[in-house]
Amino acid sequence: MTTPIDYVHGYSAHETRRLGDQADTLAELLHSGTAYPAGSKVLEVGCGVGAQTVHLVTASPQAHFTAVDIAARSLAQARARVTAYAPDARVSWQQANLFDLPFPDAEFDHVFVCFVLEHLATPRHALTALRRVLRPGGTLTVIEGDHGSTFFHPDSAYAHAAVDCQVQLQSTAGGNALIGRQLHPLVTGAGYTDVVVRPRTVYADRSRPALVNGFTRNTFIAMIESVREDALAAGLMTPSDWDRGIRDLHRTATGDGTFHYTFFKAVAVNPGALDPGDASD
Repeated sequence: MTTPIDYVHGYSAHETRRLGDQADTLAELLHSGTAYPAGSKVLEVGCGVGAQTVHLVTASPQAHFTAVDIAARSLAQARARVTAYAPDARVSWQQANLFDLPFPDAEFDHVFVCFVLEHLATPRHALTALRRVLRPGGTLTVIEGDHGSTFFHPDSAYAHAAVDCQVQLQSTAGGNALIGRQLHPLVTGAGYTDVVVRPRTVYADRSRPALVNGFTRNTFIAMIESVREDALAAGLMTPSDWDRGIRDLHRTATGDGTFHYTFFKAVAVNPGALDPGDASD
């Protein structure tokens, strides 16, 4: 079975920059506690443009990584990014669909998945598919956001409505921008054990200018701004209300503004042979 992935954010140069800003700004927050032993074989699924890959190889320079993405263009950008950033990194590249990975059973010691499940209509099935290529006792790490965790000052109904447009558009495309809160039942339901999920919270105010610029402006607001045409075409907001919502979001990145968002990070263990009951979503 293969399932197409509709990447709601698109593949523009603007989106490539946004992904890089997000990964670099949040590297310590998201990657803290993730390091792999020398010689271990690590699969990164949905590597995109390599924004997370550079941080993985930095934290585990002696591990062997295989980075997979369904989009050839993204994979080429990822290879170029990692080569420039860490020319000695041990990374092989493979274009493939995560539902039909071209690897033997139990090929990898660890699997890393970041901001991928949110784009899938069948995330539990994806997690189950990954168990096939993960050795018994190997670990899974999954990181996802949850747009429902967004709150800010000054508050604005128009800003919340603009954020909700992105949530609705992603749902229409078959994804789920609220998936972070579901990680524990999803990972457990796919048959993994020793599942631990912890929040990784971003809070930005003027005392944290790097987060205000790197996350509030260049990651989150930039993501919402990118769906303007689709939101208006779908009739989710009027142009004037949308523009007001975006202006109000930008106010949260000014001197008296604050912004909060929560990511969720799950770590789990593959117990071994697949249970036939795990195959359904």
